[in-house]
Amino acid sequence: MTVRLAGALLTLLAVLPSSAPAAAGARVALTPRSPRIGDVSMVVVQGIPDGATLEGSVAGRSLVFFPYAGGAAALAGIDFETRPGRYWWKIAVVNGADPPLVLRGRVTVKGRQFAVERLTLPEGMVELDEETTRRADAEDAHLKTLYATVTGDRLWRGRFTAPVASPKPPSGFGARRVINGRPRSPHGGLDYAADRGTPVVAANAGRVVLVGDFFFPGRLVVVDHGLGVHTAYFHLDRVTVAEQDLVDQGQPIGEVGSTGRATGPHLHFSASIGSARIDPAALLRLNSRD
Repeated sequence: MTVRLAGALLTLLAVLPSSAPAAAGARVALTPRSPRIGDVSMVVVQGIPDGATLEGSVAGRSLVFFPYAGGAAALAGIDFETRPGRYWWKIAVVNGADPPLVLRGRVTVKGRQFAVERLTLPEGMVELDEETTRRADAEDAHLKTLYATVTGDRLWRGRFTAPVASPKPPSGFGARRVINGRPRSPHGGLDYAADRGTPVVAANAGRVVLVGDFFFPGRLVVVDHGLGVHTAYFHLDRVTVAEQDLVDQGQPIGEVGSTGRATGPHLHFSASIGSARIDPAALLRLNSRD
C-alpha cells in the first residue's frame, strides 16, 4: 500500500496480520517530507488502536514516541554529518497479543552547503599538552554520554524559543573550521553575537542536567527536555541555575560571556536528539500543535 507523507508519496511495506485489523489503518506522516542534513522531522502516527505501543527508527536511529493529536509522534534528528541519500524508516505497532504491524518506507535526506570559517587563536588553545588533551577528551565524552541519555518524561511543549536576544541572526552551524591554518572538527552549534551579560534563557521547559566549566565550551549549562532532546549553552559568563533544577521556557539560566575557547562574547547554542547532532534552527522551526 502507499501513504502520503507530508506531500510526498513513499512506499510502505506492511505486515498486515489478519488478527490485527484495527492496526491496519495506521497512517504515518513525516514533516518535513525531505529533511536536510541537520534537520528535525516530526513523525506522526495516527489510526492506531487504544493501548498500542510504537517502536521505530529513521536512518538507523531509534524513535521515542509520545501521545500526540489523537495518535503518537516522535522527533527524528538527522545528524549533521549524515551523507545525503535515501534511508529506511520503520515503525512497529504493538497491540497486545496480536502480531505487530510493521510499516517501512524510505525518506530522502538532502545535502546542504556549509561555510568554511578561518580562525586565529593562541596556540595554547589549539595545540594542547597531554594533560589538557586528556581533560578535553574526557569532557567531550561526558557530553556525548549525556546527549545520548533518553529520559522517559516529555518536559518540552510547543515551540522552542531562541535562547538570547541578538541584533544579528545566529550563524556557524556545520561550518568547517580551519584554526591557525589547520582543519578542525565541524562546528556543531549556532553562535549568537551578544554583549557580555546579555541574559540567556532556556529554549523550552526541561531539567538542568549539567552545570560545568569545561576547557573548550567554558562555563556551560545543558538542559534535558525529555525523550532524548537536549540543548546546551556554552561560553557563559555567569550561570543562574543549578543541576536538577526544573526550568520553564524562557526562564533565565545565565549570561553571555567568552569563557572557554572563544574569540569574544557570544552564545554557542547546540541541540541534539539522542546521539543525532542537529541544527538548533531546525528545532526552533519545529511546529507542534500542543
